[in-house]
Amino acid sequence: MNVLPDGLGVALVTPFKNGEIDFPALGNIVEYTISNGADFLVVLGTTGEATTLSPEEGHRVIRFIVDTNRKRLPLVAGLFGGSNTRTIQRRLETFDLSGIDAVMSASPAYNKPSQEGIFAHYLEIARTSPLPIIIYNVPGRTASNVEPETIVKLAHANDKFIAVKEASADMIQSMTIMRDAPSHFKVYSGDDPTAYPLIASGANGLISVIGNAFPAAYSQFVHAAITNNHSTARRINNDFIDLHPWLYIDGNPAGVKYLLSVMGLCDNELRLPLTPMSPAHSTYIKQIIEPLKSYRT
Repeated sequence: MNVLPDGLGVALVTPFKNGEIDFPALGNIVEYTISNGADFLVVLGTTGEATTLSPEEGHRVIRFIVDTNRKRLPLVAGLFGGSNTRTIQRRLETFDLSGIDAVMSASPAYNKPSQEGIFAHYLEIARTSPLPIIIYNVPGRTASNVEPETIVKLAHANDKFIAVKEASADMIQSMTIMRDAPSHFKVYSGDDPTAYPLIASGANGLISVIGNAFPAAYSQFVHAAITNNHSTARRINNDFIDLHPWLYIDGNPAGVKYLLSVMGLCDNELRLPLTPMSPAHSTYIKQIIEPLKSYRT
């Protein structure tokens, strides 16, 4: 049985203040996303700047969100180990994952492993993990695409693999996975701009960046797309098309953190080597979001 619902997952930011994790702001963002329609939360993903956190900080963030969530929504914890398998296994062995429903992990970055290496890597993660696993395919960051045949092979090899977060923006790849994967295996878009065609093709939902700032709108959008209410899904999708590229022009999560700072939910602070959105780009985003005020709650 899959522990994750269809719908909107929000890939939570990690707020900072003066270089340290801003836990009060993180608590406010968790409450904001829960009260505005998120179906599940993802902590310590790319948007959460997970690779800039120490293992101790990552563990503190997980425990804080578990306590704040109070079992209201399913929780997914991202586990990033740089470029070796054993680092992720150590975190699975040492982190307190009570209250977490599934873990999510990208294929190893930098090494550019073969498909056989990726397959063997994930089987080792499954051997160690006490929880179900979401495969995170984000070749734009790892420089190594997890081919659809490998994802399907993993889904058939071990029932712990319950889903893929497909951030390749490759429609054919995603549709191939949906066609060939076992019935228990879900496909979530990991790319806000291309989520609509992917969900319309049968994906189970979206793990979203923009959902931090517009959870109500994106919950409505995702559920409209899932239920084939295309007039509503198209309207919301069209309203946000111009915003998407500007959210990523200075890297993720610079854009969404700027939006959250405008909304008063956290400071516009990132951890090096990431830096805040440039003033010129933030000025342009202000113009784009003006017509979107009706979507803010």
